[in-house]
Amino acid sequence: MKNKVYQRISGLLLAIENCEKNGNQEWLSRHQDSLEEIEASLPSGSGIDCGTKISSDSKPDRLVLDVEFHHMDDSGYYADWTFHKIIITASLAFGFNLRITGRNRNDIKDYLADVYNQALDEDIDESAC
Repeated sequence: MKNKVYQRISGLLLAIENCEKNGNQEWLSRHQDSLEEIEASLPSGSGIDCGTKISSDSKPDRLVLDVEFHHMDDSGYYADWTFHKIIITASLAFGFNLRITGRNRNDIKDYLADVYNQALDEDIDESAC
């Protein structure tokens, strides 16, 4: 069965919550492993040099991704970092809404919005993770 990446993350978070409530350690571990596999496939590189982390603040109906962006100056040298939270919530009209926190140095939020809209809207085979 195919879902979008954001749907799969949400479903895994819900499954993890249920396993924790019911004490099902075997499936809890499996779902956590699947979530880690997806996390490893989220955007990394091209300034997102520390990868993307699924925040512990994430819930099935509100995903939070932690991102650090490594900026370059006009001479092509690394200059500094900005820290962002990518907050994903449901949208009846568009599938999901995306909000980005943090400083908007060099209009980085537009770039991050493009990167994460594309990454989260990709199809993922549920049996793959």
